[in-house]
Amino acid sequence: MSQLGTMDDLPLEYRQALTARNLIPLWPALRAALPHNRPFRRTQPVLWRYADIRPQLLEAGRLTPIEKAERRVLVLANPGLGLENMQATPSIYIGMQLILPGETAPNHRHTPSAVRFVVEGDGGFTIVEGEKCPMEPGDLILTPSGLWHEHGHSGSGPVVWMDALDLPLVYALEASYAIEGVSQQVRNEADASQTRYRRAGLVPYTALHRPRRDYPLVRFPWREVKAALSDLAAVTPQGEAVRLAYVNPETGAECMPVLGFSALMLRPGETLRLPRQSASSVIHVVDGNGTAQVDGTDLAFGPADTVAIPTHAEVRLENASAQKPAWLFVVDDAPMQRKLGFYELFG
Repeated sequence: MSQLGTMDDLPLEYRQALTARNLIPLWPALRAALPHNRPFRRTQPVLWRYADIRPQLLEAGRLTPIEKAERRVLVLANPGLGLENMQATPSIYIGMQLILPGETAPNHRHTPSAVRFVVEGDGGFTIVEGEKCPMEPGDLILTPSGLWHEHGHSGSGPVVWMDALDLPLVYALEASYAIEGVSQQVRNEADASQTRYRRAGLVPYTALHRPRRDYPLVRFPWREVKAALSDLAAVTPQGEAVRLAYVNPETGAECMPVLGFSALMLRPGETLRLPRQSASSVIHVVDGNGTAQVDGTDLAFGPADTVAIPTHAEVRLENASAQKPAWLFVVDDAPMQRKLGFYELFG
């Protein structure tokens, strides 16, 4: 392997001439941009404990009325990437959002795509393009790029959900902005998860005769995901992951263009090694206790905790209970990497 030249090898006059013309030589920085064998990573394996987040989030509810916050969120920021950059991984933004009884988070739409994964509470709802989606713990609700959405709370007690957005990517492209709008007119019908898309393999007959839609289903109820995982576990050999992907029911493709979503069940006492992949990811614990070992770092998790996983990481998950399953929700940027042509799965 050849030894590349450094900046100090170049005369000061030459370097100053380049700088004056907004030029830099590539070769002294080539290995930083293109390291051999594995990428350079600043992302750290990080565990955010919900027991630490929740009191701070409730205090934010006391200190800041929704009118002054618009979205009352605490951002899970990875210290390796700089807290000010609001990144859990290079491409994934994660926040914990609180809404209190009677509050409304006003209607808007924006260029980043977002999802909401409900952590706790009853009575919350999200309206997406006129479709009112109940927010029950564990539900996944899509608010894709450019679609109008607003949140409300008609119950009692706090409602908290996890936001996952492709904001770091959109912001880096200098394309991130939002537009405010008046409150939406709600359709007088249940959301599509309760009416049109109730069973895998079944779609409305009219879907065969019209162009496939990008987002026919925006709510994935956890009760159905959990039941499907339990059924899958009964026929999945030990050592294989009990894992389901969230997809567009009309196309079978990933349900969002940049970020992918999946649900994972760790059977009682199970230890599972995830295949190493080029994508970064975030694991949110729906329920259960265990340990995530990420590149040799042990992170002990409990209910509603969240873990950041760097790209190319070695990941081993262990369920601490010999009697109960652990239930996990996973966000990754594999869809984006597949579209860009460099996604790798190493087995």
